[in-house]
Amino acid sequence: MKLSDCCHGSFVGICYGRNADDLPPPDKVSQLVQDHKIKYVRIYDSNIQVLKSFANTGVELMIGIPNLDLLPFSQFQTNADTWLRNNILPYYPATKITYITVGAEVTESPENISSLVVPAMTNVLAALKKAGLHKKIKVSSTHSLGVLSRSFPPSAGAFNSKHAHFLKPLLEFLAENQSPFMIDLYPYYAYRDSPTKVSLDYALFESSSEVIDPNTGLLYTNMFDAQIDAIYFALTALNFRTIKVMVTETGWPSKGSPKETAATPDNAQTYNTNLIRHVINETGTPAKPGEELDVYIFSLFNENRKPGLESERNWGIVYPDLTNVYSLDFTGRGPVDMTADANATSSTSNGTKWCIASSNATQLDLQNAINWACGTSGNVDCTAIQPSQPCFEPDNLVSHASYAFNSYYQQNGASDVACSFGGTGVLVYQDPSMFISHHLTNLLFLFSVFFVYLSSRQLLHTFFRFKYVYGPCYNIFHLSLLFL
Repeated sequence: MKLSDCCHGSFVGICYGRNADDLPPPDKVSQLVQDHKIKYVRIYDSNIQVLKSFANTGVELMIGIPNLDLLPFSQFQTNADTWLRNNILPYYPATKITYITVGAEVTESPENISSLVVPAMTNVLAALKKAGLHKKIKVSSTHSLGVLSRSFPPSAGAFNSKHAHFLKPLLEFLAENQSPFMIDLYPYYAYRDSPTKVSLDYALFESSSEVIDPNTGLLYTNMFDAQIDAIYFALTALNFRTIKVMVTETGWPSKGSPKETAATPDNAQTYNTNLIRHVINETGTPAKPGEELDVYIFSLFNENRKPGLESERNWGIVYPDLTNVYSLDFTGRGPVDMTADANATSSTSNGTKWCIASSNATQLDLQNAINWACGTSGNVDCTAIQPSQPCFEPDNLVSHASYAFNSYYQQNGASDVACSFGGTGVLVYQDPSMFISHHLTNLLFLFSVFFVYLSSRQLLHTFFRFKYVYGPCYNIFHLSLLFL
């Protein structure tokens, strides 16, 4: 889902891991990726059949050199040259390869292989230079968040000193060659391991409250941004200010062990949908507003051969039989429908819905939600509900929140997850303009009974004048009628 080419803007891609049985052949996977309008794919090796399957599709590939191959790549330049000649050049440029990852999360490896990474990267880059491809294919390596010794508050982000011997030459390589620092981020783990310290809404991009960095005063509404900024602050602390950050894995599992209660299809869909929308809206992070950020969702398929807890085998958005684990719109604009038993949620003939404030929400929760929606996170233009503006009346939080909620909901694809607001938003299936007309008619009748001195002509004149002046605010005003 590319926004543009040069100075391309943020994009969202997918990780195509193959540690599973009964996966479809690469040509069917390639078609699946195109059907989902995904333009960026990460694979973890340089499998020839996979490379062939993406030829002439326009899909851009990030390919990998596994940790097991780091030793030969680091020892001899000829090994890198031969690999490039046999595994890449025969398929390029028909298959668009844009990144090569050399090693993956090496600081998590039980073997002491981190010292092999930069020499291997150097040899791969040298091979690319010989082929004239070093400006078209970037070289880097991926890392887990464990590369940091501290990530909270974000401004205190710092690399673990025990990795200094590895990180210093790595960062120098990235800065010199304008390659990104690649990080695998999982807010799911932060919540799973510390549920009393990290709220589920904060991990899912659903929080209506904010976490304040005491050192900078920056406000964070989600864990993802906080983790990204911790990396940026760690880079800045070592005076590497020009290196960009790229998220090479992030996601949420749809199933887990009995203790992993947050691993559900609903939460997985919510996280990834909000992530996509957050990235393509170009909001950046509190420390880097508007900064481009490229992200790869993990992953395309559930991988049943992966060891560990049940969640490790359930990160995919698609089953091997090519049916959806849950629906996910990679454009970030269309509606997202739950699979299977949640197909028909709307009572209207055309499926149109509106998002309004819940009558059960507290005043504090509504105010926090309004602040979020009308702030830099929600990016809703709330001018109309300011004093003396057309939608200021009725002057109450329910009405103002409904305006802000529905504006955010409509401009973010009218997806169910865009009407959460920490539980203060609810969906309605009746056009508020029809609703208001119905209730105003009833009110007119009551007024005519109790205020006989007002002619029905005058009341109708007032009604139509209201419709003309406050038409855009129907979805606010009808809420006040609910509470009459």
